[in-house]
Amino acid sequence: MKIQDKMKEMKAVLFDLDGTLVDSMWIWDPIDVEFLGEYGWQVPEDLHDAIEGMSFSETAVYFKERFSIPLSLDEIKERWNEMAMDKYLHHVPLKEGALEFLEQLRTEGIRAGIATSNSRQLVDSVLKARGIDRYFSSVVTGCEVKAGKPAPDIYLQAARNLGVSPEACMVFEDVPAGIRAGKRAGMTVTAVADEFSAGLSDEKRRLADYYIEDYRALL
Repeated sequence: MKIQDKMKEMKAVLFDLDGTLVDSMWIWDPIDVEFLGEYGWQVPEDLHDAIEGMSFSETAVYFKERFSIPLSLDEIKERWNEMAMDKYLHHVPLKEGALEFLEQLRTEGIRAGIATSNSRQLVDSVLKARGIDRYFSSVVTGCEVKAGKPAPDIYLQAARNLGVSPEACMVFEDVPAGIRAGKRAGMTVTAVADEFSAGLSDEKRRLADYYIEDYRALL
């Protein structure tokens, strides 16, 4: 079944944020370099794989324990928010066709939600800065559920918030951990191309039900 036909069966669409709805993954490598450099560390090659899908809070725990960061978990998260905020407000664009797709969903009466591993502070800021917060009836962060991706918790909570059954939800994700989370929640999952995860394209295609280069494919 073509994705356009599958969309006609959906009552809700759930978006990951970073790398899926907004083009933001590029900002985090320099932040990792700067943050770890403050404590005498270089970024290990396995870091991205190790933290993929973790919530903001889970990632803070991982950094504190692995790198012996002498800050509290709240201090670590606040530092990351400070380091990223200007870029999320002024330099992170929407993915191609995303705004038009959101407007199309509204016109068709399909509810929309966010399910992100990012912090509440950053997600709220970027949605407002890009003028799209009005499109979402639910925003759930990984810090608000028991386990981050690839566990299904965040997507199941988003569906509950929207009052929609999992099988009537379409998930859009950019990395394997998020795709697995959506599938484990019993939802249809569409993988979205992103430069940051370009090397994982084959795995993303294998795991997801559909794959798009950007949202213009759905207009």
